[in-house]
Amino acid sequence: MFVHYRTKGFIFKKVDRSEADQLFSIFTKEFGGLKILGRGIRKTTSKLRSGIDVFYLSEIEFIQGKRYKTLTDAIKINDFKYIRKDLDRLEIAYKIGQALDDLIKGEEKDDNIWNLLLEVFEKLDDLNFKNPDLLYYYFFWNFLSLLGYQLDVYNCSNCEEKLKPEQLYFHLKKSSIVCGNCIDKDSVEKIIPEIVKILRIILKRDIKTISKLITKDKHIKSLSEISKNYYSFVLNLSGQA
Repeated sequence: MFVHYRTKGFIFKKVDRSEADQLFSIFTKEFGGLKILGRGIRKTTSKLRSGIDVFYLSEIEFIQGKRYKTLTDAIKINDFKYIRKDLDRLEIAYKIGQALDDLIKGEEKDDNIWNLLLEVFEKLDDLNFKNPDLLYYYFFWNFLSLLGYQLDVYNCSNCEEKLKPEQLYFHLKKSSIVCGNCIDKDSVEKIIPEIVKILRIILKRDIKTISKLITKDKHIKSLSEISKNYYSFVLNLSGQA
């Protein structure tokens, strides 16, 4: 006799399998990351279809099969409908989903990641939130921090002296922030001081201030470049690259 497990889950990826099945990647409140097979869910007659989809928060029930966990029930809690109506917000959701897919490995409950996911998607679904572009970076840097990859934004990674706004550089090979006294000119890029200020606010989990920040295109571009470099660094460390 199968044991039925029930939990809340955030669905961040789905892949079609065979003619009518779908394999869902889900971060759950009780079990962490799971892959659960929805058998026959692509059929129009499936009773599970309305309760689960990518970027849904759902209450799910599943059993452990020989090869896969199999979905037995799904009740939609929140489909974050406004994200789906805005292509920019939807793109951010997919980037978050990719980060989860790359770095969530194995089944391990984590309340901090669960709460971060809900916080970010509730804000991303709020059309009154003024800085949706920053929500990805808010998730990204705090997610990596929770996984043990926090970037030091206060002290030089080489000499450990306090960072000064006029002497900030990103070391491309070490993927860290260094001061003007520790630069290797072939491997560093100067950082706009505002970027470090934004990162400090992000890592303090100060989402109210994030919503009020006035950013320029150059800030977002610089933040994007640093984030991509650091992401590659973390993927190499975790063996995912």
